[in-house]
Formats: sequence, C-alpha cells, structure tokens
Amino acid sequence: MGKRSGKRVGTGAGKRVSLVLGSGGARGLAHIGVIQCLEEQGYRIESIAGASMGALVGGIHAAGELAAYRDWVCALSRTDVLRFLDFAFAVGGLFKGDRIMDTLRDMVGEHAIEDLPIAYTAVATDIDRQREVWISRGPLFDAIRASIAVPTVFTPHRYLGLTLVDGGLLNPVPIAPTFRDRTDLTIAVNLNGGDRAPRGPERGHDRDTAATPKDDLVSRIRQFLDGIGENLMPSGPADLGVFELVSRSIETMQNAITAVKLAAYAPDLVIEVPRDACGAHEFYRAREVIELGYRLAGESLGSFRDSDRSV
Repeated sequence: MGKRSGKRVGTGAGKRVSLVLGSGGARGLAHIGVIQCLEEQGYRIESIAGASMGALVGGIHAAGELAAYRDWVCALSRTDVLRFLDFAFAVGGLFKGDRIMDTLRDMVGEHAIEDLPIAYTAVATDIDRQREVWISRGPLFDAIRASIAVPTVFTPHRYLGLTLVDGGLLNPVPIAPTFRDRTDLTIAVNLNGGDRAPRGPERGHDRDTAATPKDDLVSRIRQFLDGIGENLMPSGPADLGVFELVSRSIETMQNAITAVKLAAYAPDLVIEVPRDACGAHEFYRAREVIELGYRLAGESLGSFRDSDRSV
C-alpha cells in the first residue's frame, strides 16, 4: 500500500502546496498551465521539486520569471527552436546546451537557490555512482543544466565534482524531496500519463503549418540526427531512427519508474498529462501544451475538491 504524503485536508483548510514537476521534454510546458491554474484558484506554491523539464519550469517560476518565459516560448516557431541547438562535436552528447542556458540566464537573471522565495530542489543523476542527486543550494542554472542533461542529446554537466545527467532517469516524478515540507497538499504532475490527448491543429505558429522551405530544413536536420547512428543498427522499413529510438527507450523506462514512485509515495493529487500530448522536441507547440496543462489542472482540482466533500 502506497505511503501518502499525510497532508490531505478538507476544503476549509489552507492551500499551501508542495508542487512536484515531472520530466518529459516539451510536454513539460504543460507545467506552466498547471502553475497558472493553481495560482488563479488561490493555491500558494511554497515548494517545488522538479526533474528535467520540471526542474527548468519550476526553477524559473521560483525565480519569479515564469510569465516572461511563457511569453518567450510561446513565440517560438519550429526554426526558432533549431537555433538553440549548439553542436558539441563530442562523444558525451549531440548538443552543449550553452546557447539555451545563456538565453535563459539573460531572461531570468542569476540566482542562488537558497535565496529564492520558493523552496526549490532540482533532481539530477550522478552517472558515475548511479544515484540521484538533489540540488537545493548553489547557482540555479547549474541545477537546471544538470537536471536537463538528457543522455546522448545534451552533454553531461560537471558540477560539485560530479558528472550529472537528466534527473528523470532515476526519478521522473520526484516526490521524496517534498516530504519535510510544512504545506497542506502535495500535488504532482506526471508527464507520462497513459490517456490519449485530442490532437487538434497546431496553433500559434500558422506561418509554419503549411509546407515551406522551413519544414524542409526541419526534415533534413531530423534526418541528420537519425543518420548519426545509422551504422549502429540494422536498417529496414520497420526500424526507428536512432534519435527516435533513444527518446522512446528513455520514455519507456521513465514510465515504469513513475508507476513505482507514485505507488510508493502517493501524493494528495496527481495531474496526468498524456504522453502523446506532444513530441519531446516539439517546443514550438508551447501555447497548445500550456493550455492543455491549464485545462487538466482545472479538471483534476475540481475532482479533488468533489472527493473531499464526499468524505
């Protein structure tokens, strides 16, 4: 039987929240909508624990700059996203990640985690000692960069003498860092939900939706990424490209770990974002994914309140 957070309270009690933001690539943009919905309904986020994209969105929110990040990411087109891919030309990963980190630093500013107005923990993975690492002190963007270092995509991040990669490898929904929080509720956002999401037209970037030379550029870059590993596996009509295969393999592993974590450390509320809401790289669909997170949070909070009233 799962161990609950022990914080669940009736509808008349306070609304101080420990928020757990899971990993899942571009689906992590749904975290923005979740946070917006929570705040509009009067919940006070006093603690955030995040892995990978959850660490990025959570850290920016803790620094008070989520609105600026939301406006920026919603303006990105397909080719804008590609501009931030700085090739590493190294064996540790395809991209260095310096370009996107520098952009976010300019937007958010430098912050020490211990000085943030919201308690914050980023989860990374120590690849040498094969264990998760909780980063709750030091420079915010060192914590974020370590937590988002998806293997083969971004190079590992060297920090505190450790070689750190994506926190989602070992803890895709990091609930445990919130156990000592003195809040009323623990709410977790799982980006690997099983229910299918209705997929309408991509909005917000109509200039990119028709077939254009930009689409051809995107296609060629994807072919290049897949072609990097074409000699590493047999070819055939049913084969996945290496980039897609790595992404799906990590996702499959994270799904299994998430199920175990949620069963062992059940929070008061889990907001499930379908894993087919968007591809891991589809950051140009930000507006659509943010709206989905907002809607799912509203529905989940409504059901949660209804269940409290029935007790």
